[in-house]
Amino acid sequence: MKIKFGLTFGLNVARLGLDETQVITAAQIADRTNFDSIWAMDHTNVPQWKNAVVNDAWIMLAAIGAVTTNVELGTCVTDAIRRHPSTIALSTVTLDRITKGRGILGIGAGEAQNVVDFGIEFSKPVTKFKEQLEVIEKLFESNPDNKVNYDGKYYKLIDACLQAKPIRNPRPPVYIAAGAPKTLEMCATFGDGWIPIGYTPELFKNHANVIKEHAKRSGRDISKFEFANDVDVYFSDDADSAWEKMKNSVKVSLYKPELLKVHNISQDSEFDFRRYFTEYAMNKPELMEQMKKAALKIPDDVARTAIGVGSPDDVIEMLDRFIQAGTNHFIIRFWGDGLYKNIETFGNKVVPYFKNLEK
Repeated sequence: MKIKFGLTFGLNVARLGLDETQVITAAQIADRTNFDSIWAMDHTNVPQWKNAVVNDAWIMLAAIGAVTTNVELGTCVTDAIRRHPSTIALSTVTLDRITKGRGILGIGAGEAQNVVDFGIEFSKPVTKFKEQLEVIEKLFESNPDNKVNYDGKYYKLIDACLQAKPIRNPRPPVYIAAGAPKTLEMCATFGDGWIPIGYTPELFKNHANVIKEHAKRSGRDISKFEFANDVDVYFSDDADSAWEKMKNSVKVSLYKPELLKVHNISQDSEFDFRRYFTEYAMNKPELMEQMKKAALKIPDDVARTAIGVGSPDDVIEMLDRFIQAGTNHFIIRFWGDGLYKNIETFGNKVVPYFKNLEK
């Protein structure tokens, strides 16, 4: 089985305050050191780090595409609430064309952060998301001789079409960020790949099986489906010390009702996860504080299975756990200083281990 490895420019890079020139340099290093893909977060801002430089994901991917030749390029993930599906579809096709068939659409239902602060209504996100996926799928199939129509509650198409044909046939792949019952079903219906974040191997295997069952019931062949996984890596000569620095943040990233259920962890009765998901923004810091407090209930031994911390061999052990759980495309978030060095270490010492296994 071929295992793919991607590099993501997400909150980890925002925390470092890297600008566009530094990000492009990091992408070039990844392109020549065995990485298969590069991903960019689609945020408007990250106010928790005032030194962060937050650029438009699609424009950055286009710039990266101009100076790379091997890696696929995708959003991880586009917040569909802020963009009309016609814009998302055209941006995806354009990225695919200018990179000679390397574009990927990573898309999710969104979250309150980056939405409510800009006066955009965040309501019925999952219902809207389903319509967005249906509209995007129709537009991917459209052209001047095949105009399409759609009459949804939130979106409408009236003899609409795109006039740019993608390089990939029949269209660029769509990776869906999903972690709840309805969105996992959408993943099986509309997705070519799945991008979860904040998972243990146990939860990953559980949700991967949910996707497979939905696909089986609908008669869809997902033999080429990519079960991606956004995972954290922290190279350190002192793994235990590095873990102590990171563990609370890791637990916050993991905290979700589905994970608590899989690991038989009692949920904090005072914390409303749904309210956090639909209302959390920088003007409501109390919700984040409640989240941090609730997340501390996750045991250390559970949380540590989700992260690769320590030497390259330690990271390989973490990746292998997720491969056994069904992951076939890793999207790596490096933490700690020295991004360039981390990319080279991973590309030259970790990736070859798995490439050799394939042989």
